[in-house]
Amino acid sequence: MFKSLKSAAALTLSAALLFSVAACGTTDTTTDDNGQAANATEGYDLSSVKTNDDIAALLPSSVKDAGKLTVGMELSYAPAEFLAEDGKTPVGYDVDIATAIGKLAGVKTDIISSTFDSIVPSVGSKYDLGITAMTITEERLDAVDFVSYYRAGSSWVVKKGNPNKVDTSNLCGLKIAVQTGTVQEEEANNAAKQCKADGKDAVEVLSTKLQTDAATSVVTGKADVFYADSPVGGYAISQTGGELEMLGDVEGTAKQGVAIKKGDEQMDKFIQAAVQELMDDGTYGKILKHWGVESGAIDKAEINPTDLA
Repeated sequence: MFKSLKSAAALTLSAALLFSVAACGTTDTTTDDNGQAANATEGYDLSSVKTNDDIAALLPSSVKDAGKLTVGMELSYAPAEFLAEDGKTPVGYDVDIATAIGKLAGVKTDIISSTFDSIVPSVGSKYDLGITAMTITEERLDAVDFVSYYRAGSSWVVKKGNPNKVDTSNLCGLKIAVQTGTVQEEEANNAAKQCKADGKDAVEVLSTKLQTDAATSVVTGKADVFYADSPVGGYAISQTGGELEMLGDVEGTAKQGVAIKKGDEQMDKFIQAAVQELMDDGTYGKILKHWGVESGAIDKAEINPTDLA
């Protein structure tokens, strides 16, 4: 999936981010309730999730007739969604949650690999839902509906020891690696505009389609700092054998949501009911624990929440 890289460290990072057998992020435990190793590249065992007739009755007829729920994901965003060791099987906590939603409705979940920035425009046409660690923002709420299901912040990641002396209170003059279409890209671009307005050294925002490429940019020295969702930043750190470290604390905790076609009230209600059921019956918590990211758990699935933090 990657072109040739500049160093052995970079090669180690890219391979580990896609095919590793351990993860970190907002890690709280090392095993799940079934005794499986948390953060493995195998998904959580969902065999106990059965069709719920009340929830299945809420599923839009078009999806029911098709027999599958199509979900757009950007599959380089470990541990939320990425590819297993075979290089083709989607795994991660978002994959498990999406699969469990389909099982509650008695339909198959079909994961469609997509670039992050293409998902919102494609919801309701190319696929039914977007589930891809997507932060709920006012701007995105203008384009799609959301059902909240997780909470994450942003983290800054630098080379071990911070050799470039990155100070997040003064970003002017830095090269910042981000993924295209993310909240972090927007914040980095705002910082660049402010530095320019203040007549200070320019910020160079290095925006890439894949989150793994953004992290690799720091390892290779192409960027000074990598800015991403906290679980993703933590996972990248855990996979580089001491090459990277987090700078400061997690910032700006915000809710993430399942993206749904704007105004599709039936799908909104189906997803809200399904996610809430997974929360209430414990499946949701077990999935997050399996991947070591239960610190971001929430207990209420809301349609277009007004409190985004």
